[in-house]
This record gives sequence, C-alpha cells and structure tokens, in this order.
Amino acid sequence: MSEREDSIAQAYAVRLLASLGRQAEAALALPMEHPALRWSRSGLMALTGTPESPLMFPAPLAACADGVLAALAALGPAGALDGIDGAALLGERAAIAGHQRGGAVSPGGACRLLQAADGWLALNLARDDDWDLLPAWLEAELAPGWEGLAEAVRERPVAPLIEQGRLLGLALADARPAADTPPWQRGFAASPRVPRSRPPRVLDLSSLWAGPLCGKMLHRLGADVVKLESTQRPDGARNGPPAFFDLMNAGKRSVALDLGSSEGRAQLRRLIVAADIVIEASRPRALRQMGFDAEALAREHRLTWISLSGYGRGEPQEQWIAYGDDAAVAAGLSDTLHRATGQALIVGDAIADPLTGLHAALAAWAGWQAGGGLLVSLALRDVVRHCLQFDLPADDDALRVRQREWTERAAGDGGARLPRARTAHGVAPALGEHTVAVLAEWAAC
Repeated sequence: MSEREDSIAQAYAVRLLASLGRQAEAALALPMEHPALRWSRSGLMALTGTPESPLMFPAPLAACADGVLAALAALGPAGALDGIDGAALLGERAAIAGHQRGGAVSPGGACRLLQAADGWLALNLARDDDWDLLPAWLEAELAPGWEGLAEAVRERPVAPLIEQGRLLGLALADARPAADTPPWQRGFAASPRVPRSRPPRVLDLSSLWAGPLCGKMLHRLGADVVKLESTQRPDGARNGPPAFFDLMNAGKRSVALDLGSSEGRAQLRRLIVAADIVIEASRPRALRQMGFDAEALAREHRLTWISLSGYGRGEPQEQWIAYGDDAAVAAGLSDTLHRATGQALIVGDAIADPLTGLHAALAAWAGWQAGGGLLVSLALRDVVRHCLQFDLPADDDALRVRQREWTERAAGDGGARLPRARTAHGVAPALGEHTVAVLAEWAAC
C-alpha cells in the first residue's frame, strides 16, 4: 500500500477540519485499510455493478466517509462515536431493506439511468404520483412501465428533457457532471471554538435519510434532539422498514404539529427560537410562505441552521427536486464508472444521502461550537462531487489503471462483502409522543 493511499481518509478529515478553522487535538481514529478494501468490505462494492457482477469504484468514497466521521469524532466528546464504521453507514439502508445492485437501476428500484439521444440521464420516480407527470413531461402518451419510458426518451436530447422535467417537479440528473469543484458546504466561515456550558438542543425538521442521520450523529455526541413532523405529512420513512427508521431516530424525542394552522406555526417558531441547531431539508420558498426566514432566524437567535437540498440555495437550483441516487449521478459517479469500465451504472444505494448526513453533522457540531448565528447550506450533489474529486486520477487512462488495480486488491481480500447495519438501541418514538413535554420544556429555555 502506498503512503498516499494509506492516508486518504486522514487527509480528508484534516481538510474538512481545516475548512472549519479546526484541527484534531488527538490522533484521528481511522481504520488503517486501503481505500479499495474499505469499498469492498463496507458493502458498497456489493451494491454497485451489474446483477451478475459487483464492481470496484475507482475513487475513495468509502474512505471519505471514514474521514468525515473521524473529523466529527475529533470535535465531540471522547468515545461518543466509538463502534460506528463510517464506510458501512453508506450501505445500512440496503442491508436492512434487502436492496441489491441492479446495474443501471438503483438498488431501491426508483431511479434509473436512461439512454437519451446525446447522453444518459437519471430519472428518480420516488413518489407514486411522479408517474402521473410523465405524459406532460414528454408531451405524449406512453406505453406502460419503464420500457415505454425508455423508448420515449431514447431519441430526445438530455438538456430539454431535464429542463422540462424539473419544471414539473421530477427528480432528474444529467450523467455528465458540470466541470466544477464545489465546496462541501457554504456559509461556514472558519471559526474557533467558544466555550459551551451544555449540550446543544437540536430541532430536526428533516425526513428520510440525510437529515435524520445528521440528527442521529448529534444525538450520539450528547445533543438533545427533537424530531418535529407535520401531523398531515409525517416522515415518509415511517412507512419503510421499521428497523431503519429506528436506527435513524431512536433516542430522539418526537413532536408533531399541525403546520397548516397558525397555532402550529407559532409553536414551531417557539421551538426554533429555543433551539441551538436546526436541521431542515425544505425548499426556502416553502419556509418563507410559512413565515420563516431561515437566514434571519439564524442570525437573530444565534442558531446553527443546517439547510439540506439537492443542488443548493438560490434560483433556480433551490427548486430542483433531488434524491440520493440521482444527486449522486449529477455529481459524476456514474460518469466516472463509465469512463473506467465502459458501463453506465448506478453507484451504491442513494449514496448522496448518508454522505451528506455525515458532513451535515460535522458542520452542525462545529457551527454550534463556534457560537452559531449562521446558515450552512449543504447540497447532496456538491458533497458527493467534493468527495469524488478529492483523490480522482488525472485522466481516463489512470482511472482505468486504478480500477483494475483496486479490483485485484479487493479480489485478494475475498471480494465484495454484503452491506451490514448496526442494531438500533431502542425504538423510535411514536409520532408526537413528546409534543406536550417538549413544548413546555423548551418554552422555559
């Protein structure tokens, strides 16, 4: 193993900490394994490739997950994150749900790579009513199912397909990534730590995976985390495997409010003002329509506001819908694998979600330690692209060489391992179980 490859996870952790104006006060707790072995042993290799054969990914995404977890552990109480494997976190949902690699189909089945006239695009039909939008998107009646959709897309160029689909609220991504090098977060100016007398209060307004994972990591660090849901639209993950929902939310307290009422919005405002950290994944316009200005609230009440989105804040991108699989395609993962192997495939299982959740936890904890008063924006697409570009070979020839060498290394270690998941410590609370208690307790803060 070269010294450079051996230290990729550590170098990534150091870079993240430096971007926050921090450094580790003790040696970073990192597995001393080659990035190829982190990929194959974590379960990510088993989730990538054709149904017949798993594939190595020639960039150290698993090592980056190790690095961000180590950076977070360096800022938190000693031992708080012991027993958590950063790379393995990226495959936990698949392990619990029984997802398997499907080539150009995501392990969860909702996202697919489709061949268009001038390239590939990813389409994620995560919601049942997304199918109802397809005739308007393509301005044509379609044969049923994915086969008819693939046929209708094949002769059309990518750009107008994506533009029209986004206007309708579809989650779409061009497999050809933009030639940029985005920061992993926007809004955090490098700041030193200030003394804190108590653990933070965290209001988690998010759902599904990225935000709840962020909240769960903060809970492990000792934060008091309250999961807030709308009584009309609870977290959709409640309808998925209970073991996964428990893994993300056990230990948090649950508040449910009628956000369609003036009373519910007033209660939400009181909780926001009483919090130290807010995690949300709503479109800014939706919050503003409810009367919430995230930037102003963060500034006036010394909050660390973590804003999660597919493509970042600002027009038009803050209106674009994205999920973990299509955001990863937009970041360049499928394009990178195609350049290395000649195959257009989905990489991992909604991998942008857990990668972003880990980075969000780091930004949230560091922001609270720095005194708050800031909104930090993390985009799924940008976080994945930041990881991808951290140690990417300079050209396609080098990419192909690395893919072969890393594949051989994994084969010598026994090949792809199945993804695995931790066991949740307890069960997630019932919807609204702690509403009365939290409203009373936080109102007194």
